[in-house]
Amino acid sequence: MVRRFKPAVKYRRGSRTHGWGRVGQHRKSGGSGGKGMVGFHKHKWSLVMKYGESGTGWPFYGKHGFKQPETITVEWRPINVGKLAEIIKELKKEGKAKEEAGKYVINLLDIGYNKLLGGGEVDIPMVVYTPVASRLAVEKIEKAGGEVRIVSTVHR
Repeated sequence: MVRRFKPAVKYRRGSRTHGWGRVGQHRKSGGSGGKGMVGFHKHKWSLVMKYGESGTGWPFYGKHGFKQPETITVEWRPINVGKLAEIIKELKKEGKAKEEAGKYVINLLDIGYNKLLGGGEVDIPMVVYTPVASRLAVEKIEKAGGEVRIVSTVHR
């Protein structure tokens, strides 16, 4: 059979505080002025003044920053020119890149990337179709004898 009271409860019957002291009486959030940030505009205002930056109430009050709508955000999937130079021959074997007039032609959107960055070294002439490319990436590919062509769509 389930016990209705713990032995400690029966033992403390009639003791008023049940062993929780003279003042607080084992309360929940009622003893502290409310849960969380409740009361920061009223009875806990001194905490806002003490811990908020320069008495403005930040970060407790006001709106901070914004979240861009997903309709205008782009999930960037970048690749460096050095990495592209390493995998270009494998991509040709897979049929994702082709060779025309001694240059490898590759569309970054076809292999799952939408941004070309300038990290690494490239010594293979290639024509790269990409929505976005950094200035350094364009310089390195042109120095190797290739070119970067910007396409208008950015796949999300």
